[in-house]
Amino acid sequence: MDSTAALPQPQYATHDVTNQAPPLTPYDASDDPALLEGLRREGAEWAEQGIRRLGARAGSAEAQEWGELANRHEPELRSHDRYGNRIDEVDFHPSWHHLMRTAVAEGLAGAAWADDRPGAHVARTAGGLVWGHTESGHGCPTSMTYAAVPALRATPELAKVYEPLLTSREYDPELRVPTEKPGLLAGMGMTEKQGGSDVRTNTTAATPTAEPGVYTLRGHKWFTSAPMCDVFLVLAQAAPVKGQGGLSCFLVPRVLPDGSRNAFRIHRLKDKLGNRSNASSEPEFDGTVAWLVGDEGRGVKTIIEMVNCTRLDCVMNSATLMRKTLVEAGHHVRHRSAFGARLVDQPLMRNVLADLALESEAATTLTLRLAGAADRAVRGDGQERAFRRIATAVGKYWVTKRGPAFTAEALECLGGNGYVEDSGMPRHYREAPLLSIWEGSGNVNALDVLRALAREPGAADALFGELAHARGADARLDATVIRLKTELAETDQVGARRLVERMALALQASLLVRYAPTAVADAFCATRLGGDWGHAFGTLPAGTGLDAILERALPGRN
Repeated sequence: MDSTAALPQPQYATHDVTNQAPPLTPYDASDDPALLEGLRREGAEWAEQGIRRLGARAGSAEAQEWGELANRHEPELRSHDRYGNRIDEVDFHPSWHHLMRTAVAEGLAGAAWADDRPGAHVARTAGGLVWGHTESGHGCPTSMTYAAVPALRATPELAKVYEPLLTSREYDPELRVPTEKPGLLAGMGMTEKQGGSDVRTNTTAATPTAEPGVYTLRGHKWFTSAPMCDVFLVLAQAAPVKGQGGLSCFLVPRVLPDGSRNAFRIHRLKDKLGNRSNASSEPEFDGTVAWLVGDEGRGVKTIIEMVNCTRLDCVMNSATLMRKTLVEAGHHVRHRSAFGARLVDQPLMRNVLADLALESEAATTLTLRLAGAADRAVRGDGQERAFRRIATAVGKYWVTKRGPAFTAEALECLGGNGYVEDSGMPRHYREAPLLSIWEGSGNVNALDVLRALAREPGAADALFGELAHARGADARLDATVIRLKTELAETDQVGARRLVERMALALQASLLVRYAPTAVADAFCATRLGGDWGHAFGTLPAGTGLDAILERALPGRN
C-alpha cells in the first residue's frame, strides 16, 4: 500500500479564478444616451421601444453566441454537387441565418423604403447601431439590399416587381425564382481586377438580346460580397448597338424566371483579414442574363444613390464597433484591479476611457444626423439632400478612419485578455479597417468631397449652413469654421485629407455643442479643435470632466 495515500491532499488554490471580469452578457446594447437622444432628435422617437427591445436582444447570451459561431464556422463554397453539376452555392452556419432572419425581420434591410413614417430611415440606422453589437459581417447583405432599392427605381418596371420583395421583412435563404419568394436580398458587383474603385475601367461586356432591356454579360468581378443574394446590381460596358452604349447598370438574378440557374460562376471566396462570417466572392459572368437598370451609359449615375446608402452604413458600422468595444472595455476595467485599485478608478485609465467615450459619442451623433438627412432628403427636402451629399462622404472618410485606432485602444484596455480570440476583441479589431475600404477607401472619399464642392450646387452652402447652427457656442469651433472657409478656396488634391478631416471634426463639434452635455462638448472642442491633446487616446488635458463623461458613456458601469 502507498503510505502517502492517507495524507491530506493539497488544495489547488491556483485553480481559483480571481480578479477577472464576469461575462458581459446579458447587457442592453441600446443603453446609450447619445443613441437614444439622436433617435428622438432626428424624428424617430416612435421607434424607441423597438430599439430598446432590439438592444436587449443584441446583448443577450444567445445573440452574442450567434455572432461568435458565425465567425468561427466560416462560409464554404460548393461549386459542384455530388454528380458534377455546377451549382455555385455557399453554405453558412445556422447562426448566420439566425442573425440574418432577425436583421431582416427588424427592418434593417430594405423595409425603411416601404415605411411612410418620417424617421423610418433613422429608425433603421439606430437598429443597426444596436443589432451590430452581435457581429458585423451579416450587415453587408442587409446594407446592399437597403441600398439597391433607390437605384432600382431608375427603371420603374423593375422596381414594381422587385421593390415589394426587397422591402419585405421575410428572410428566405433558398435559391429560387425571385418572384416566388416572400422576400429578397440584393448584392452588388462593381469592382474588377484592373480597376477597383475606378469602375469606369470595367471590362465586363453587356450585349443586348432581341428582347428589349435584356442583355447577356461576359466578364469577371473581383469583389462581390454575399453571393447567395437573390439579385445583384452590377456594372458592365454596354456595346453601342441599339443605344448609346458605355458603362451601364444591370440587374442580375441568381435564378431566372423559368427556374434555371443564371450563369454566376463563383471561382473562389476571398480569404479576408476580417469580416469572416460574410462570403466575398469572385464571380464570372458568361452568357449571364441581365436587365438594364436606368439608361445605357449612365451606370454611375444610376448606382450613385446605392453608393450614398452604403457609405452611410459604413459610418454606422464604424460607430457601432466603437460603441461595442467601449462597452467591452468599460466592463473589463470595472471588474479588474491592479496596483491596489480597480482599473476604472485609476486616473490614467479614466482618461483613456473618457477619450474613447468622446470619440464614440461624436461618431454616433454624426451617424444619426446623416441618417436624418437621408430620411428628409428622400422625402423631398432639397437642403437636406445637398447636406447629405457632402456630409456622408465627409463622415465616411473620418469616422471609418478612426475605427481601427479606437478598437486597438479599447482592446488594450483588456491587456492580454483582449489579445486572445476568446475575448472577441480581435474579431472587432480585424473588422475595423474594412469600413474605410468598403465603398471607396480614404483617398476616394476625400476626392469625392472635393468633387461635390466643385460640381454639386449648394453642397458648400449646406455644409456651412449646418455649422452655422452652432455659431457662437464655442470660440474654438467658430475659429475652425473661419479657417475652413479659407481652406476651401486653397485646397487641392494634396491637401484633401486635411480639409476633409477638419470638416468632419467641425461637424461633430457643432453637433456636440448643440446637443451633448457641456463636459462632452467642451472636452471634444478643447482636444479635437483646440489642439490641447496628444497623438494617442488617453491624453485629455487636466481639468477635463472625466467623471461626467464616463457617467454618460457607461451609465451604472463606472
